[in-house]
Amino acid sequence: MQELHDAPLAPLTTFRLGGPADRLLTATTDAEVIAAVREADDSGTPLLVIGGGSNLVIGDKGFDGTALRIATKGFELSGTALELAAGEVWTDAVARTVAAGLAGIECLAGIPGSAGATPIQNVGAYGQEVSSVITEVVAYDRRTRETVTLPNDACAFSYRHSRFKAEPDRFVVLRVRFALEDAGGQSAPLRYPETARAMGVEQGDRVPAASASETVLRLRAGKGMVLDPEDHDTWSAGSFFTNPILDEAEHAAFVARAGERLGADIRPPAFPTGDGRVKTSAAWLIDKAGFTKGYGTGPARISTKHTLALTNRGGATTEDLLALAREVVAGVHEAFGVTLVNEPVTVGVSLQAY
Repeated sequence: MQELHDAPLAPLTTFRLGGPADRLLTATTDAEVIAAVREADDSGTPLLVIGGGSNLVIGDKGFDGTALRIATKGFELSGTALELAAGEVWTDAVARTVAAGLAGIECLAGIPGSAGATPIQNVGAYGQEVSSVITEVVAYDRRTRETVTLPNDACAFSYRHSRFKAEPDRFVVLRVRFALEDAGGQSAPLRYPETARAMGVEQGDRVPAASASETVLRLRAGKGMVLDPEDHDTWSAGSFFTNPILDEAEHAAFVARAGERLGADIRPPAFPTGDGRVKTSAAWLIDKAGFTKGYGTGPARISTKHTLALTNRGGATTEDLLALAREVVAGVHEAFGVTLVNEPVTVGVSLQAY
């Protein structure tokens, strides 16, 4: 297991931000991961687990403790059953399943990060979420000090959330198991309107899985959501805010505020969640509050391609990024009475609402 001291963490994140860690360990086997976690727990040393670094905002002062980078490898495909080691690169894994003619995660192509992070955030995009295909998550339980296997229904999946996110200091994901679909090389039914429109088909239609994946990659690239070291619009964590989910009273108040601000004929995006609540669009809120693409004058700005992405234009600090994020949150709340919640995990810093 590789060990470094006073190790820079910024290069391990897609934001390229954050100070150093006192100690950085890189684990390439599950046994090394468990040993590192146990050592930190036994000594009372703060522990930061890093996968692909695509959903992480680290403070400028860095991390006073041990950072553990999970770099395990393992891709096992048996029929439609897939098992991924936590350190597997997610985009590569998706490409391999599409090449095998299987459906289920083809519309999650291009999402940066590692496989082990997908159940934590319940990663989703373009009409698919990993919770719909995950069968089990193998994790090290820091409370019981043993390796456990959690079936899907024990993971408490919801929109961009899970038991792992709710209990961040308890579980360290080691492996993720999926049940994919053999649809003769076809995709799962397309559920996202933009994808269907781009392919000239109807929602619910199936298309070749490879074509669906290529279309999603093209759509994501157009929004700066596919990593490119030469493109500062991709020096981000993708969507920085989750789409707000409002109860009936909150939604009614929001619609009224939107009408007062933008005109009575304006109808904000609304997607019923089936439980009496309504999901609306964070990107719409940000844009209509006056934070358009490219907003900002400093080294941290909103992406020129997508209002949901906050970016490091080069030379930014984490504090620059947080200042921009706080400005957006405050502006949206003032305009519409809705509080945006950050999607990336913050380390050593916090994002106050306003």
